[in-house]
Amino acid sequence: MKEKKIFIITGRSGSGKSTALDTFEDAGYYCVDNMPVALLPTFLDRYSWDDPDLPGFAFVMDLREKEFLSSYKPVLEELALKQFYFEIVFLEADEKTLLQRYSQTRRHHPLSRGGSLLKGVRAEKKMFEGLKNEAGQVIDTSTYNVHDLKSVIFEILKKNAELNTFRINVLSFGFKYGIPLHADLIMDVRFLSNPYFVPALKLLDGLDDTVKSFVLSKPETGAFLKKYQDLLDYLIPLYEREGKAYLTIAVGCTGGRHRSVVIAESIYSHIDLPDRDVNLSHRDIEQE
Repeated sequence: MKEKKIFIITGRSGSGKSTALDTFEDAGYYCVDNMPVALLPTFLDRYSWDDPDLPGFAFVMDLREKEFLSSYKPVLEELALKQFYFEIVFLEADEKTLLQRYSQTRRHHPLSRGGSLLKGVRAEKKMFEGLKNEAGQVIDTSTYNVHDLKSVIFEILKKNAELNTFRINVLSFGFKYGIPLHADLIMDVRFLSNPYFVPALKLLDGLDDTVKSFVLSKPETGAFLKKYQDLLDYLIPLYEREGKAYLTIAVGCTGGRHRSVVIAESIYSHIDLPDRDVNLSHRDIEQE
């Protein structure tokens, strides 16, 4: 059996399929929107399955393809015979919610061109009854905002794959070389004693044990680390629960060689738990 899972995202127009696909993509899945169902077996047969960083595939298929409902059954049966591991995720919402969403976005419903939006919504519901019953997951998004739906999709991913969908990057940098624009949290540690002004430490960097000892031995460093690590312990689960795919924690000092490196290393050691995907990098450590 193929190891990488295939998710078929389908359902009623306006139910949030694009948001669901974005969430799969954030989790590292290979994603295709409006994939013609007849091409799916050919695509999967030709794809190289030995990429260790790819957890699986996600394809949105719906009524934008006119032949979808009449063609999907034999195609999925063919995949099952070839031992592809797939699951249908069906999204829906109540009539009132769908009408409201279309009114807000002013987009055309695929079954309402030249006719009534209400009739199109009701016709689609009837057409999808059979496929809905075959779905492994049915998600009613009527009361969900974007963040709620992302959170539900992440829970599906966690249950169906050995995958940590939340990635944390810890980064040290020097303010003199610019603030990292992609950072979510930026901590300025220029209030700590600077090893740069100690002749024996000036040409070393924060990976050196003597520099680490100098920075970490100061009482204010210990007090700061305790408070900041407590804050991160509180914030990180909240970011993950919100459905955020990644979090970048940046720590800056003047040049990015001494204090920020030591503190970034300490933060990394504190939050790098067995069930987390945490990376550490030092952007400006080689700067003079």
